[in-house]
Amino acid sequence: MSDASDKQLEALLAAYLRELVHAKRYSSHTVAAYERDLRQFLAHTELNAWSECRNHHLTAFVAQLHRNGAASKTIARKLSSIRAFFDWLGTRVSHNPARGFQTPKSARKLPKVLDVDQAQALLNFEPGSAIERRDLAIMELLYSSGLRISELAHLNCEDIDIEGGLVRVLGKGNKERLVPVGGRARAAIRAMLRDRADAFASAPLFVGRSGQRLSVRSIQARLKRYGIEQLGSSALHPHMLRHSFASHVLESSGDLRAVQEMLGHADIATTQIYTHLDFQHLAEVYDSAHPRARRSRTSE
Repeated sequence: MSDASDKQLEALLAAYLRELVHAKRYSSHTVAAYERDLRQFLAHTELNAWSECRNHHLTAFVAQLHRNGAASKTIARKLSSIRAFFDWLGTRVSHNPARGFQTPKSARKLPKVLDVDQAQALLNFEPGSAIERRDLAIMELLYSSGLRISELAHLNCEDIDIEGGLVRVLGKGNKERLVPVGGRARAAIRAMLRDRADAFASAPLFVGRSGQRLSVRSIQARLKRYGIEQLGSSALHPHMLRHSFASHVLESSGDLRAVQEMLGHADIATTQIYTHLDFQHLAEVYDSAHPRARRSRTSE
């Protein structure tokens, strides 16, 4: 590979990564994953220009990943990164070699959720300090509104309308949405803000002891602690509360489209995972309650 071609490849890749950061506002972890995938592909194919890429390059790349023991989900993600990059290249290349390329199918894992009793047990404590009032407000809002942890961490005070019961969220792809906030979450946020002297409009909604915006990692650590204390489990993570919110709302309402809007899913197929969760719950109830269920299952 010549220095000139190397510089061209690098320039386009760098421009794309800047687009993900500044225009699409992807997290640093997501951008880093895109960069790793694209650099791995480039190292394998040894292209002189992105326009040289053809379907057989992808076939060889996927075959190598398989030989190295990569999971189907990992391979599918890497192909998605390549496809998105070539879509962005647009007029610079005559075609997208990843468009229409068959991605390997992987078993779909159902997300872990809390049942209603576990959610109540997690949130049923009396906070004794400003830190605990903040933590309760975080957990109540995650469960009340199904926010992603990154969305919650980036909230400012002006984004929450306590009286109106709404929170304005900036989600993936820089898309804004309004999500309802339940009564218990609003009460917890009010209690937290009474401890704050700096709760002006543009201030972060959730802050640490230093007054700086609370990081995603700190929120994860705090939730893990409450999972151990309240539920006796270290498995609690923020996305589990998002999954629980979606599952419980869907169980009660059956309105898949409304849950899609509240979660900020671009494709309703993503939201449909929660209908599988509901069916799984029905199957468990059937197996435990129907007098002939267990017999029929064991005889198959």
